[in-house]
Amino acid sequence: MNETAMNQTAPSTDTSTDTRWVTITVNGTEQRKQVVPRTHLIDFLRDGLGMRTARVGCEHGVCGACTVRLDGDIVRGCLVLAVQADGSEVETIDAASDRGDLSELQQAFHAHNALQCGFCTSGMLFTASALLEEQPDATRAQVREYMSGNYCRCTGYHAIVDAICEVLEARRAAASSLATPIEETVNGPT
Repeated sequence: MNETAMNQTAPSTDTSTDTRWVTITVNGTEQRKQVVPRTHLIDFLRDGLGMRTARVGCEHGVCGACTVRLDGDIVRGCLVLAVQADGSEVETIDAASDRGDLSELQQAFHAHNALQCGFCTSGMLFTASALLEEQPDATRAQVREYMSGNYCRCTGYHAIVDAICEVLEARRAAASSLATPIEETVNGPT
């Protein structure tokens, strides 16, 4: 090898110090931060913004503890990079709970003791909320299947499924009563 070739340095392949600017609206507040491109959305929320209600579980997308809403859809925060969320809206359990979106589910989870240690609860609530919207006529078996991607070590799932089924039944009953003709409710059966 000649002396000129020995003195040339190869371009750096170390991406650990490369950063990118991202702008992500989190719970209604625009956040502009520099991130290393390999930073996961859940780490951006927890480490970058100090949001401890955003949970980290398995870090492989299996347990569902890190579930958040990204532009209205539930995603696993450990499988989405912060740079992929650039320009998007992210919602954590804090905003959804404060707004009241999850109050029916939260009350049912409480009534059925479906939240024991609470670690999985935010992911469970977001997933259950998506189920209510996507499958309002879900059966108990369909609820079990839909929720099977979220792990809970405490409850054994029966209480969680019971809580979700209670909300489904209450919503179906409310929809059924709204479908009753006005004449029947005002004047009695015709």
